[in-house]
Amino acid sequence: MIKLSDLTKDYGTTVAVNKLNLNVAAGEIYGFIGPNGAGKTTTIRMMGGILAPTSGRIMIGGMDMSRHPVEGKKMIGFVPDRPFLYEKLTGMEFLKFSAELYDVDRDLFPEKAKSLLQQFALWTWADELIEAYSHGMKQRLIIASALLHDPRILIIDEPMVGLDPEAVHMVKDILKNLSTHHQTTIFSHTLSIAEDLCHRIGLIHKGSLLAEGSLDDLKRIARLGEARLEEVFLTIIKENTFI
Repeated sequence: MIKLSDLTKDYGTTVAVNKLNLNVAAGEIYGFIGPNGAGKTTTIRMMGGILAPTSGRIMIGGMDMSRHPVEGKKMIGFVPDRPFLYEKLTGMEFLKFSAELYDVDRDLFPEKAKSLLQQFALWTWADELIEAYSHGMKQRLIIASALLHDPRILIIDEPMVGLDPEAVHMVKDILKNLSTHHQTTIFSHTLSIAEDLCHRIGLIHKGSLLAEGSLDDLKRIARLGEARLEEVFLTIIKENTFI
């Protein structure tokens, strides 16, 4: 569903992503983890079509993003790390604006929007201005808007930032449910969220993918038995400090 081939982003003074190769299957929840500045957000922005790679290829649902960017983006629901919201719109108005960007059928929109707002516990706030929303509510609204057009692939940078524990649980359940319907999700986040949610985890450091696999796979790579992802992460990073 997602295939990255030798993906590179070179800013001249810094190589943010260095010949990254990655395959994410349909229905898979894949998590990117790594230290600050590792290249996670740059990779996600390139997959979402926000940044152009210096070299390499991004395939989304079989579409080459460099040749078919519009068709590729139609398959994606993208949530950036710092999303922009028009705060003088109501929640419902923002969803309508988002739906028009993705050519969502106008006849289907009202029921679709209501369903998503209910799912994300925002229905009672549908007609309130977004400026009155808490940070967590805004984050939930952004994720809801990314699902309006039923994307085959959901790409999210730091999806749980600012969410309270109840909202984190809610979003995790939604992502798990989407996975059962063969929707692919790739995101960057904290170790604990990745450990709880992901089928596979990729550990990125200084723009390179050091290791990937299930938690058990990563434990074997780190030569650890019973260990939390944090310990596995630190062990693999320490063993690759020469990179």
